[in-house]
Amino acid sequence: MIGDRWGVSDAEVARPYPCDAFASGPAPAAWRGVTVRAPAAAVWPWVRQIRLAPYSYDWIDNLGRRSPRELRDLPDPVPGDRLTASAGRPIGRVLAVEPGVHLTGRIMGALMSWVLVPVRDDASRLLLKVVLPPRRVQAQLIAAGDLVMSRRQLLNLARLAEGRPGPSPTPQSK
Repeated sequence: MIGDRWGVSDAEVARPYPCDAFASGPAPAAWRGVTVRAPAAAVWPWVRQIRLAPYSYDWIDNLGRRSPRELRDLPDPVPGDRLTASAGRPIGRVLAVEPGVHLTGRIMGALMSWVLVPVRDDASRLLLKVVLPPRRVQAQLIAAGDLVMSRRQLLNLARLAEGRPGPSPTPQSK
């Protein structure tokens, strides 16, 4: 399937993901991954903060509202919590969580697991698996769009966890 992989190895695709436990059978899936130059413990607070905003292209996914660039004092999510928010509106539900290890939820029929894998003391992998709705045409469209949005989300989360400054917000026209 076009757009089903970005930044992941064959071993990362083959590994089990928590979202697999919620899939009702074989379904198309997409995998994304990024190496973060920070320990998993420094990345987890940003993953946990996905509940506040999408961290992708805010002008598309968040109606121009900027995802927070500072950590908020959020408790770890629990199953049943909202998964994220877009334009200030809650969307999706948390299905499972293991603090510091994974966050798993459902959004618009897609299952998603963000998984942290320590690489060294100072680096980790942030992996995302998306199990798509079973209809092939719908899955192809979602996978292509998700590739663009998830790639930006993972890169933003990595940059924030690494403490690197982000791009300046686009100036508003008058």
